[in-house]
Amino acid sequence: MPGGERRRALIILAFLLAAVFLLSLLWGRYPQPGLTSLSTLGTDDLAQALVVNIRLPRALMAIMLGASLAGAGMVLQTVLGNPLVEPGLLGVSQGAAFGAALGILLSTGSYWHISILATLFGLAGLALSYLLAQRIRYGGGILRLVLSGVMVSAFFSSGLGVLKYLADPRSQLPEITFWLMGGLSGSSWFLVIRTLPPVALALSIILLLRWRVNLLSLDDRSAFALGSSPGRERIALIVFSIIAVATVTAAAGVISWVGLLIPHVARRLEGADTSRSLPLSMMLGAIFVLLCDDAARYLRSGELPLGLLTAFCGALMFAVLMTRRGNTR
Repeated sequence: MPGGERRRALIILAFLLAAVFLLSLLWGRYPQPGLTSLSTLGTDDLAQALVVNIRLPRALMAIMLGASLAGAGMVLQTVLGNPLVEPGLLGVSQGAAFGAALGILLSTGSYWHISILATLFGLAGLALSYLLAQRIRYGGGILRLVLSGVMVSAFFSSGLGVLKYLADPRSQLPEITFWLMGGLSGSSWFLVIRTLPPVALALSIILLLRWRVNLLSLDDRSAFALGSSPGRERIALIVFSIIAVATVTAAAGVISWVGLLIPHVARRLEGADTSRSLPLSMMLGAIFVLLCDDAARYLRSGELPLGLLTAFCGALMFAVLMTRRGNTR
């Protein structure tokens, strides 16, 4: 795609993100199902409070969630050389789920316990995957990391099953199940303020290093010859990607398919150059999660779990993408 067309495409996508964000603020069931008019907002104090205190922080959380998952998915798929890699494959999502379930069992649902333990165990999943990869004596470094991630994910999944078995079926088990399905119903300004700093820091560093991601997709000798330090840079990018994912997972629960699907869509549109496809992937991820969240809270009076909608829409779109003829770049 020529430079002029690329800039126009990014500008159009930015306007689309702004339009979907505005739609998320005005779309709901009060004061009537559908879009809330600006004149109504000017006269209805309850509608104003609803937009400012509920819909706005929820939309901001959706943007952070989508950008983090899609951006991390693009980085991991590129630096690990595997188009089927997503954050959950390295034990992060399963570790965060185990930590959240443990927090629910130990503290009867205290927000801080759930959030802190989910973040810590999400990062622990990555650390265990990395340490185990050093002990595996099969394949290259990237293959070992992927294999260890699969094993760590299975370990945390089995641990989660044990915690669900031990949970009180009348109180703790429903809370664990609801958290695992993911959702933004608990969004608030407090949650935005707590989540924004680590996510903004991690995504900013990833964007600043997006020019280096292409080099890390090469073998280590080629990357080193082109002026890269593949070991250190690959670990740094993976760690910052996982920090963003663990933080949003602790806040929203397990949201699947965003980190797998959206990078493939971005590469179809922009090509494999991550200096261009990585920002595109983040914006597409934010739009996708915003739209799914709008559907989750509007399709029925009782809110649908966001993770179920992203899984259904993501799997459907991925099937269409993989079976459609065309240039895969």
